[in-house]
Amino acid sequence: MSVIELTIIILIGSYFAGLLGSLTGLGGGFIIIPLLTLALHVNIHYAIGASLISVIATSSGSAAAYVKEGITNMRLGMFLEIATTAGAMAGAIAAIYTPTQYIAILFGLILITSALMSLHKKTVQLTKHKSYLAQKLKFNSSYPSAEGPVEYNVINVAGGFFAMLFAGVISGLLGIGSGALKVVAMDGIMRIPFKVSTTTSNFMIGVTAAASAVVYLQRGYIDPGLSMPVVIGVLLGAVTGSKILVQSSSSKWIRIIFAIVVSVVAVQMIYNGILGKI
Repeated sequence: MSVIELTIIILIGSYFAGLLGSLTGLGGGFIIIPLLTLALHVNIHYAIGASLISVIATSSGSAAAYVKEGITNMRLGMFLEIATTAGAMAGAIAAIYTPTQYIAILFGLILITSALMSLHKKTVQLTKHKSYLAQKLKFNSSYPSAEGPVEYNVINVAGGFFAMLFAGVISGLLGIGSGALKVVAMDGIMRIPFKVSTTTSNFMIGVTAAASAVVYLQRGYIDPGLSMPVVIGVLLGAVTGSKILVQSSSSKWIRIIFAIVVSVVAVQMIYNGILGKI
């Protein structure tokens, strides 16, 4: 396979990774890492390095549109970034000394767990409960819809913060932006509407990934030849995905896509990790 053919394959795969990453709040790494490791046999550490760069691109490409539309909860996102950034640094350092097959298995387990939780998650009913901490920090907000602004309250701020700390560790360890865990935490623990949780996740993952990327850069695991087509493809896909999500009135089909795609790649990563092929 020539360099040009390899670049085109990575570019196309990264576009669809950015598209789904933008729609689900995952950041694209959940497709890019399997694409590079399973299909193209790239060392998983280099795949994670390229994925982290793509996560930054995804956040940059889609977050701006979501903020402009008034969907993202910026105050909440900036608060939770404290936890995710600290966790990301710890996870990135741990990843350097963790055998690659264990990283692959953990990657698959995290994704398939997220997919199962998404399938069994019923539509979150907006809570009327007032959280003292959320009120003091002014996290309660609203988002635009076809019927007009929808008000929502944020609860269990402390629980969400510690969940984000764990999500940051997973981000640094696996290079997936931890969007899956962030969406689940905000959607389930903090009772934030799914559309708001995905857009806020996109707003956060760039900062989280940047903290992890510093460690991988110092170790020489970020290859410009891999990162360049990944960034371009993911950025284009993220812009497309942000336009689709802003115009969408229902997140049900996004959950279905999220669960199917994540389950398929998760099984492949676990299988190859057990056999030691990664």
